[in-house]
Amino acid sequence: MELIIRNTAGQPIYDQISSQIKDQIISGALTPGELLPSIRALAKDLKISVITTKRAYDELESQGFVTTVAGKGCFVAEKNLELIREQQLKQLEEHLSAAAELAKSCGVTQTELTEMLCTLLEEESQ
Repeated sequence: MELIIRNTAGQPIYDQISSQIKDQIISGALTPGELLPSIRALAKDLKISVITTKRAYDELESQGFVTTVAGKGCFVAEKNLELIREQQLKQLEEHLSAAAELAKSCGVTQTELTEMLCTLLEEESQ
């Protein structure tokens, strides 16, 4: 599992960790039942506080992405298809929002933007 921490991101480190792990779970890079690095090992590898990694794992567990087994560690939770779909829809909304902002700043109309999206979807389906 590869995680990249940026101190200049303006995003809390625990949030960067949980977001990246969540993305890897959603993409399938981390599979259900897979053991995650221990809190201490991850903290040591990333050169950060154990408290920070614990907070990231706690957040992932509260969102249903990982489960903790006392004395054994944190494991990727069995895939909850509704939860994954909801997360993917959230990401899609964020990307579309960014696209809408960029289109507005470039003077692209709603019709033009819709046509661009339709064209991209047609190309993807071929």
